[in-house]
Amino acid sequence: MKRGLKILLGLCVIWGLYWAVAAWGLRQSVQGWFQMQATRGWQVEVGEIAPAGTLGGFPWRHVTRIDRPTLADPGTGAAWRTDWLELQSPAIWPGHQSLRFSDGDQRLSYYDQTAVITTEGLQADLFLAPGLALELEELGLTSGAWSIGDGQNSVLSAGDLNLRVVQSDPAENYQITAEAHAFRPGTDLRRLLRAAPELPQTFETLTLVADVTFDTVWDRNALEQRRPQPRMIDIDLLEAKWGDMRIKSAGTLEVDATGIPTGELALQVEAWAEFLEMAEDTGLMSATAREQASRVIAVLARASGNPEDLDITLGFRSGYITIGPIPLGPAPRLILR
Repeated sequence: MKRGLKILLGLCVIWGLYWAVAAWGLRQSVQGWFQMQATRGWQVEVGEIAPAGTLGGFPWRHVTRIDRPTLADPGTGAAWRTDWLELQSPAIWPGHQSLRFSDGDQRLSYYDQTAVITTEGLQADLFLAPGLALELEELGLTSGAWSIGDGQNSVLSAGDLNLRVVQSDPAENYQITAEAHAFRPGTDLRRLLRAAPELPQTFETLTLVADVTFDTVWDRNALEQRRPQPRMIDIDLLEAKWGDMRIKSAGTLEVDATGIPTGELALQVEAWAEFLEMAEDTGLMSATAREQASRVIAVLARASGNPEDLDITLGFRSGYITIGPIPLGPAPRLILR
């Protein structure tokens, strides 16, 4: 009995020493990373880096809190800051990192443009491959209510967010699923919705299921040097539900080195006439313009076999979005800064 207790006590002492050394090494690694970015020319500001709580997750986890981190990369013009960030990982394997962000505002800037991201309960779970590159194998991002705006007006908001990114084969390919409930675009649309009280003030759901192939894997270089750029986007489902109206899209796009997409997206709009009715009721479209648009869309809808739903294919070619031979406007450039 005594021998068993001595062995148990010895194992506890060894584990405690291991935990303490690993926790010290983890904090040194975090401090070293910030210092390395500063030597590379980044603007780096950070407060205390210390164990969170009384024991910092002892005995099963390491929990490290970083106060007031600020990072700015002059090479890309990107900058980010928040009140605090908490790193959590199992004591036995630091390759599973959970990042918990402070509730409230984070600021993400690109040169003179700043987005204020407000979140509740934002947490990212990262599963990293063994090795110095810290290659991303899986990412899970969850949040309660969130919004993105300019500090005064909201551009996008939702009641929650569930995002999952999983590395597949080849390693540059990632399966992406995302869902947000009570999704609400910005103030302009909300003003429009107040003029159309029969419509819900928010989208019921917004769903994305896609496979994206990048030009390189996501690893530590994605933050320290350059972001991987999308080269192939295969959308299985992009869907938004809004009252009786529903928008669905699927298709494949190839993206060149300048960010210009080429390919086709199938677009289905259920109850399209209600969109036009709403546009007229809210003053976005005159009665004459609505009648003209209705005739054109009705022809397209009848050609698809269901006059109440619009089922068309959007083409992406030569930097433009088209319906058949008709150009609708320039296509967006898909570049991650």
